[in-house]
Amino acid sequence: MRKVAIANQKGGCGKTTTAINLATAYAVSGRKVLLIDLDPQSHATIGLGQDPEGLEVTIYNLLTDPNASASEVVVKSNIEGLSLLPSNILLSGIEFELASLEGREYVLSNKLGEVNGSYDICFIDCSPSLSLLTLNALVASDDVIIPVQTHYYALEGLRQLLETIDIVKKRYNQDLDILGILLTFVESRIKLSRQVQRQMREFFGELVFDTVIHKDVRLAEAPSAHEPVFIYAPDCKGAVEHKILAEEIG
Repeated sequence: MRKVAIANQKGGCGKTTTAINLATAYAVSGRKVLLIDLDPQSHATIGLGQDPEGLEVTIYNLLTDPNASASEVVVKSNIEGLSLLPSNILLSGIEFELASLEGREYVLSNKLGEVNGSYDICFIDCSPSLSLLTLNALVASDDVIIPVQTHYYALEGLRQLLETIDIVKKRYNQDLDILGILLTFVESRIKLSRQVQRQMREFFGELVFDTVIHKDVRLAEAPSAHEPVFIYAPDCKGAVEHKILAEEIG
């Protein structure tokens, strides 16, 4: 099972939108996909139609209970081939739960071992912080996708994340690679958006995906319907671009 973290400590850059819709794109193409909601805000859980407060077990239980198994926590979505490891607000207290645990950086990696053969690919929607949760995601993953909104403030946070990824590679997971930087909320008619996009490509080169995700009303509306955009508006620009992104990733 290939594991891909969707990470950026800056909120509002499209992490959850990317995670949900990439996972759906792969499932629609016939792959078996696991989406992990590693954010206490539970937006990926809600986005796949689950009620976080109504769940008896979540990824919080998986990470804090040595006897819990991933297969017991996974729930199936309404999309064939797509399963979810859901979260809820309890996840916000996990830093304290794991603080004294030896090898706390490897908890998620160890727990995913039992389902490695059950899925083709796993996407991890990380929390908007450089926390122990994000560290667990990076340690458990093969690749990282970094969604970046096309405005100047995004560049500062990106440098910090790249430094963190470098530290993780050196200390915990030497096989971790940056799959690519994904430009989101792109507005081609806005000069600033075009300038930031050009600067990102000049500075990071081939690390930036060819595919970009434009600002799209249907893409923004889909979470309120608790559906991926592929279900909510399958022909809209946002759905098409996520499908192209999945093809670019391979």
